Amino acid sequence: MTAHIRAGLCSVTFRAMSTDDVIAAARDAELESIEWGTGEGEHLVPGDREGARRLGERTRAAGLAVASLGGYYRCGDDESITPLLDSAVAAGAPRVRVWAGSVGSAEADEHERQRIASRLRDAVGQADAHGIELALEYHGRTLTDTAASTLSLLESVGMPQLSSYWQPTQGAADDAALAEFDAVAPHVSTVHVFSWWPMAERLRLSERHDLWHRVFARAASLPRITDALLEFVPNDDPALLPAEAATLRSWLDAA
Repeated sequence: MTAHIRAGLCSVTFRAMSTDDVIAAARDAELESIEWGTGEGEHLVPGDREGARRLGERTRAAGLAVASLGGYYRCGDDESITPLLDSAVAAGAPRVRVWAGSVGSAEADEHERQRIASRLRDAVGQADAHGIELALEYHGRTLTDTAASTLSLLESVGMPQLSSYWQPTQGAADDAALAEFDAVAPHVSTVHVFSWWPMAERLRLSERHDLWHRVFARAASLPRITDALLEFVPNDDPALLPAEAATLRSWLDAA
């Protein structure tokens, strides 16, 4: 059993629900942690320290951990990481998720790569001063859209306080997705869990059982991974959460 990996929820899955309703849904589904989304239309406003403090307290009072804050810092020259870090400290979040720019790795020139690496080094240094880790969203149209580009960026930043999330690339067959996971696995701290196929069509988790069963069998030997977070469900239907959570827990228990 992968006891070190918590089964959790990304609050963006139910962004239309109140924070109290998200907490209740996660608790009732017997999940263990929540990644709270930040920004427009989500559950936390970056820099609202009092709101973040209260949300962190309510999350823990329900028996859930604050896994992380889901941020949208994209390493822009005019962006500041400070509001996100202020909220993370207030909420008691050990990690903040950020994005490696807004340009895919195939389009980014060397100047853009070095600029993003520099911005990340600065942001990681600021976060580390607060005891917070940063992690990169593994996503298209960023420098973490492939395993090779993610590894290159992590090497360029060169700071162990920076980790990566992982999720299956849209359209990737099981073997291709697993090869990507294997490549970045030593750097992965969080997994976003969903079953989309063949592209962005949302399926029930169990419909990609073979992929996720193999992912978590590998994750069992990776102590850096702390959370497997459910992200999105078909039709944004909260009634599906208990069964989806049970599926996720079964994979973690079997690993």
